[in-house]
Parts: sequence; structure tokens; C-alpha cells
Amino acid sequence: MNIALVHDYLNQYGGAERVLETLCEIFPDAPIYTLFYDEEETLGKFKGKKIITSFLDYKFVRNNHRLFIPLMPLAIFLMKVDKKFNMVLSASAGFAKGIRYEKNTIHISYCYTPLRYAWEYYKYFNWKPFLKTLSAPLFWYLRKWDRWAGRKPQKLITVSEHIAKKIKDYYERKADVIYPPVDTSKFTLNEKIKKGDYFLAVGRMMHYKKFDLIIKAFNKLNLPLLIVGIGPELNKLKNITTSSNIKFLSFVSNEQLNFLYNGAQALIFPQIEDFGLVAAEAQACGTPIIALNRGGAREIVKDGQTGVFFDNQSIDDLIMAVKKFQIKKFNRENIRKSALRFSKNRFKKEILKILARY
Repeated sequence: MNIALVHDYLNQYGGAERVLETLCEIFPDAPIYTLFYDEEETLGKFKGKKIITSFLDYKFVRNNHRLFIPLMPLAIFLMKVDKKFNMVLSASAGFAKGIRYEKNTIHISYCYTPLRYAWEYYKYFNWKPFLKTLSAPLFWYLRKWDRWAGRKPQKLITVSEHIAKKIKDYYERKADVIYPPVDTSKFTLNEKIKKGDYFLAVGRMMHYKKFDLIIKAFNKLNLPLLIVGIGPELNKLKNITTSSNIKFLSFVSNEQLNFLYNGAQALIFPQIEDFGLVAAEAQACGTPIIALNRGGAREIVKDGQTGVFFDNQSIDDLIMAVKKFQIKKFNRENIRKSALRFSKNRFKKEILKILARY
């Protein structure tokens, strides 16, 4: 088995990049094919790896990659995996699965989601009606391309039943579910860390993550809230913060994050995610989740046992969920046990089991 890894692009460090790290642990000699690569923005996690990039690999593109989405299908198509590799393992939320390779090469794709910008563009581009009309042909093209690319791999694997349903709807294909890896040796219950009085929110400051909803709710609740992360919405989010109990932290190490997870009353998780790695990490530390009852969170949180659900992305619903949470008691050890089904070792075994079939 001579494997090449393919990743959409490496200009940020988030859940997909954590999965890629684990794939690199399984296949330490595998090169990474990707559209572009920024060592600094990926925190040096892939330093020393052989990384092959496309014609888009320029600083301006890396810093403004959404402007170049229309060129990404072409860029990945012009890349070709070296013929010495008899297996391609792509980890893709969009473009990586469209790479070219030799006719007899096996292609298995770990699909985080069908291409969001194609199928759910209204969530990411809040444009005026005339711009939506003008851009309609572009999104039609991206849907056609993504459907074609989604049918290329011999095998599709995905991150949740939630995404498996989308793959069925968009690609008309079945995908096996392997939950993403949580490093349960790093994110672990530490009973020496006493619960603080604060709630926690973690992630990239993107519109769909709904940090604005969390802030507006906690402005009213006036309860302590720590927000960990950076991103394009950061300044906007700081500007709508009126409660002195809300504090922002930039990037923290895994050790610091483990401490924050352990000490938090609960992780606030109001977004619709493909899976929800930070929710699984928090549970690995024995911390309950206050989550929207949609998306991947439904496969992570057990209502009343490992967290509390709310039904609508509204300030009032989130406030009610926090108040409901405050009158409940949760067993930290049981929450930790529930999260072990997402362990890194389990992920490695399940990936290798599928690859061994080919």
C-alpha cells in the first residue's frame, strides 16, 4: 500500500487539519497534495512533510482564498498524483476529491461534507438579491462539478450520519460513517481541576458558528463566558459585547484548552456542524454541552445525560437552555465515557480496516 494524502487547502488550523494530523500519524511517509500551504497559519503542524501544491499557492490567495473558489476545481484537476502511489486517500470538504491519478489507482475519500459553497451558499454569502442572481450560474457550475467529483472515489467515508444523508441526497451514494478522532489522551478528565463559574465557547470566528448568538444571550444573562478562537468575525463580535463578564482569548495550546474544558460549567454549541470536534473534546474532559438540536451535535450529545439541547437558533432559546442546564446535575465520568467512542485509536483502526479491503 503506497499512499498519497490529499487535503483541500492548508491555510488555517481547525478540525479538518486535526484529522489530517492523525492521517499523517497513520501514514508518516505519505506526501500531502493540497491547493496551497501556509506553515505559519497551520502552526507548523505539517513542517517537514512533503507537500505538493497547485498554481494557486501564493500569499494573496492563501489570505483571501474565498475569492478564488471558482478557480479551485481547475487547480485541483491540474494536479496529478505521482504514478508510484497506488492509493489516494483524500480528506475533503470540497475540492481534494477532484484530483487526478492513474487509472488503476484506488481512491478513498473521507468526506467532511459535500462542497458547502455549492449546495448551501446562502449560509456563507449574504448577498443582495441582484448579486445572488448574477452568481447563480457559478453556483450551478460548482454543484455540477462537486457531484461529478463526489462520484470519483471508489469508496466514500464521512464524519456523521448527518453528512451521510447529505451525500445520499447530493451524490446519490452511500457513505460509511467513521467519527473524527479526538485525542482522548490529551483531552482528558482531570478531577483535580475544579469547575469554575464560567461557560465556554471554542472555534473559528465564522458567521455560521453563531458566536454572535452566544454573545447576545450572555449579554442578557450576564454570566461569565470565555470565548476561545480567532477569525474574520472577531472584531465584529467584540463590538457587540456589552457584558464585562465576557472575555476573549486567542489561540491556546492543547494543554490550556484541556484546562479550560475541565473547568467550564458547559460548552456552548449553537451552530449546525458536520460533526462538532470541540463538543467531543469537551466531553472527553467530562464537560457537558449546551447544543442546538441539529447536525452532528445530535450524535455527540445525549440530552439530559451529557448535555442539554435547544431547538432554535434564537437568543431566548439559548437563554432557556442555560437556565435549564443550571438546575440539572451531570456526572463527569459518564460524560467522559461517552466521548471515548470518538477516540483517536478507534479512528485509526476503523480507517485501516476499510483501506485493507482494497
